[in-house]
Amino acid sequence: MFKKKYLIIFGLVILSACKKDPGLVVPTDSYSTTNFPKTLSELNSVLVPCYSNLRDANLFGFHLWPKALSNATHTANSAYDGDPSWNEMAATNLGITNTYVQEAWTSFFAGVKNCNVAIQGADFYMSRYGKPQDQSTVDLVKGQAYFLRAYYYFNLECLFGESYITTAGGGDKKGVPIFTELPTGLEGTQKGRNTVKEVWDLIVSDCKQSAALLKGKTWSGNDKGRISEWAAKSLLGKAYVFTQNWNEARTVLKDVIDNSGKSLMPYEKYRDAFIGISANEFNEESIFELNVDQDSKGNYGVYGNTPNATTINGLIWCPWALGEDGTEGASNPLGYGNEIFHDKNVERFGFGLGSYTLKPNPDFNSGKAASYTNPKNIMDPVYKQQSLQVRVNKTCDPRLFVNALQPWVDSVKFDGRNWYPVSMPKFWAKQANRYGWSFRKYAPIFDNINNTGPADAWNYYLIRLAEVYLLYAEAAKGLNDNTTALAYLNKTKRRAYGYPDNAPSPVDYTSLTGATVAIGDPVLGNNPLYYERFAELFNEGGWWFDVCRWRIGASEAAYYETAINVNGKLEWKDKTYSWPIPQAEFNSNPKMTGQQNQGY
Repeated sequence: MFKKKYLIIFGLVILSACKKDPGLVVPTDSYSTTNFPKTLSELNSVLVPCYSNLRDANLFGFHLWPKALSNATHTANSAYDGDPSWNEMAATNLGITNTYVQEAWTSFFAGVKNCNVAIQGADFYMSRYGKPQDQSTVDLVKGQAYFLRAYYYFNLECLFGESYITTAGGGDKKGVPIFTELPTGLEGTQKGRNTVKEVWDLIVSDCKQSAALLKGKTWSGNDKGRISEWAAKSLLGKAYVFTQNWNEARTVLKDVIDNSGKSLMPYEKYRDAFIGISANEFNEESIFELNVDQDSKGNYGVYGNTPNATTINGLIWCPWALGEDGTEGASNPLGYGNEIFHDKNVERFGFGLGSYTLKPNPDFNSGKAASYTNPKNIMDPVYKQQSLQVRVNKTCDPRLFVNALQPWVDSVKFDGRNWYPVSMPKFWAKQANRYGWSFRKYAPIFDNINNTGPADAWNYYLIRLAEVYLLYAEAAKGLNDNTTALAYLNKTKRRAYGYPDNAPSPVDYTSLTGATVAIGDPVLGNNPLYYERFAELFNEGGWWFDVCRWRIGASEAAYYETAINVNGKLEWKDKTYSWPIPQAEFNSNPKMTGQQNQGY
């Protein structure tokens, strides 16, 4: 967000009438609202943690996506089984002490707290020190804080809310606790759960306030990652879709489409928009982007000397490179290599050639030692040619090649200098009937991430126009406007196949129940809306929410069948549509007694 700025302010503390020495009861790393913030610069410093908390190691900085959500959705297949909480995510059978559940709860609420600090700090500044000419700047601070509070609550409610709101109801179910002010004591930190409707009403209200306060503001230079009016309206439209308020969703999302100035990237740019090419950052399609700088050299990314400044997700879902000796059995990951692209996703994108076999390399130079440039065995040349024809003819979804790397066909810079063929991971090297593809989206392909801090080198898109199109299509479908729904589904699909998004193409869907390319999938195979969200937003952190709000968990488990770190076949547990409230919360908050989600 704020390029190259990592100031961390831990929070404002309200000093109540206390006879004790404040130095004995107030943290020394906190600020009292008796004298802070006194300047606009100080006020902006209070806003920084609202953004930087997104990169917290427990959230998008590390644990939430690769260890929790990519396992729960089977975006990834995990070779690592030494973490019980990780395994629970893959089995979608969570316990109340699950590490990643606890971390998400704690750190998303830390984000809420930071936003409340900024909002209260803005009001404090204007009441004590502000001049009339400062109001517009203060409004911008508040507008950003309102959006981020809504964003943190959006994630909390989608993960922990007892139910989504539908046209049939659900608003009276248990949501998450609402905090809109800083607690002045222990009692203020202990709250029971608000209703689902109350939480979504807060999200909607915060988005509206954010959009109004940021109206017309554009950011440039080092500030170009800040929140805009269009980010607020996009999140507002998403909230309306997730609560099936179709009319409101259609209105606000169309406003974004027509007036934000955003457009879809052409496919040539889109294909490389997720792999760390800085020229693609903050592009014409990006609406809300998590800024990441690979500047933690000598540190351990988010655990280094500049916490909340970078991310290290790529350590977990990194690609595999062919071994130095030219064999798959000696292949090496460009990071930890804990996860591999789940085989079933290859077929879901429509690639139906089956797994490959190795054949003797006709070009092997026996006068030289075998190496990654002189392997004894290679992918069956006939299979490789067929695979290349699939790409050229686009007989599978081209987004497969945006998201994944194919062994022996694609290459990565394992040593940062030379291109190595992508390889089957060594833990699968001697197994038959494996695709063994690696991640490409948000994965290190230009260097071994262990050599760079480690730290990721790419920004993450949290909202982009393609998702707005898909949300708008869903709203239109909810209003029985199938023509509009198809039009916007086809815009995203056309771009993926390299066609202009605004003109009819040979790949257009003609029905909302028409066939997709998803092989052997009884749900996504005939549901273009579901499939397009899966394919377009793959590995961008949102598919879990779709699975839960559409309640397709059982069919997802049946489709994926297995996971490496799960014994036996996958079995869906309906309780998992809502994550459990962490046991630690019940231990410290008596007002939560009896308010656990069902099944835990």
